[in-house]
Amino acid sequence: MGKYFGTDGFRGKAGVDLTADHAFRIGRFLGWYYRKLHPEGESARIVIGKDTRRSSYMYESALAAGITSSGSDAYLLHVTTTPCVSFITRTDNFDCGVMISASHNPFYDNGIKLMNGEGEKMDDDLQDLLERYLDGEGEKISWCSGEDIGKTIDYYQGRNRYLGYLTSIVSHSFENHKIGLDCANGSTFSLGRALFDALGAKTYAIHTEPNGLNINVACGSTHIESLQQHVRENHLDVGFAFDGDADRCLAVDERGEVVNGDKIMYICAKFMKERGQLPTNTVVTTVMSNFGLYKALDRIGISYEKTAVGDRYVYENMKEFHHSIGGEQSGHIIFRKFAHTGDGLITALMLMDVLIETQMPLSVLASEVTMYPQVLKNVRVDDKDGTLQDPAVIAAVNAATERLGTEGRVLLRKSGTEPVLRVMSEAGSDAECLENVDAIIAAMEQSGHLIEVKK
Repeated sequence: MGKYFGTDGFRGKAGVDLTADHAFRIGRFLGWYYRKLHPEGESARIVIGKDTRRSSYMYESALAAGITSSGSDAYLLHVTTTPCVSFITRTDNFDCGVMISASHNPFYDNGIKLMNGEGEKMDDDLQDLLERYLDGEGEKISWCSGEDIGKTIDYYQGRNRYLGYLTSIVSHSFENHKIGLDCANGSTFSLGRALFDALGAKTYAIHTEPNGLNINVACGSTHIESLQQHVRENHLDVGFAFDGDADRCLAVDERGEVVNGDKIMYICAKFMKERGQLPTNTVVTTVMSNFGLYKALDRIGISYEKTAVGDRYVYENMKEFHHSIGGEQSGHIIFRKFAHTGDGLITALMLMDVLIETQMPLSVLASEVTMYPQVLKNVRVDDKDGTLQDPAVIAAVNAATERLGTEGRVLLRKSGTEPVLRVMSEAGSDAECLENVDAIIAAMEQSGHLIEVKK
């Protein structure tokens, strides 16, 4: 990860860590860089989407000003989802795509996500060049004037094309199915209901009144309790909760119980295998997927790959080895046949296809995965790499691993943004998990690396 851009873009507190000036200069760089790749006198085309945060409008204007001042054209999708920007970038031959969103974070945060012409996460090398420019290094970008100044173009029709695409990939009508949607006062506030209504569902949508300040507030995939209550009170067949930019989705079964990303991947992968749609017989997960998922996949003979945390790494593995499905417990799930990024709406559609085809309730389908108890503590240390390589810490990890055998695991993972290690254990009980985590933290303390266990 770079100075500004992490695994999912440039993110921080709006107006503090990420300013309108940052957005303007990012636009300047992108407009200049992609215009160079075109013949003399031809503009580059860059498409921009945003979520419903108040600051997203500020960044949209700043990005468009930067892009046009460098002689390229900015196409505005306005409020839409991250997967929509990815789809339109790829299918409408844009040079790159930009999504303004801080995903599941509170309204006072925001972010800028960059995509290449294939709708994939931007290459690290290009982001490194952009970071050098943001720091006042690299080539000087000249100002365009006269007819060389770029245009800002309303591209509302791109959202309609994406909606049409989503309806085209579904195998069944949703008629007579009562479906709940928690739109998180975010990007799906109108698109989500429109999609499920078009497919014939009886749609019960909540949190569809964004005001710029209420995105993700006590709602959406990170606060799923209100959707659980909504499903129970209205006797719905299923519910789907999205985050602010709809690149993730969690489900709620007909009993109001949460079905997380690990369970969704299992249900869909099993269905795909039974119908010959899982050619590599593999699901791509991250190291944070639950031990129970792996146990369940073992039982039905499906293999799995483990990547670093981040749907970027999941997609890169899927692309390299031609896998069809992968994702994270948080609900970032990629169906590579249909998308180049996690897409919450596609995840909901794929799960609905399974429910309709099997004629089984979600609670039954999800019951095949028994989630293991998990305890995770964030530990501030003096040196992340030094702590991981410390013999006493290694010995504590090995001892816990030996105790657990095939009935659990421990994991140490570095934070990408702060001097913190994440110490996690999965086992048969919370008490056993806590014992393993505390033993490893005690080894860190005895070795002199521990600063504090974060609350």
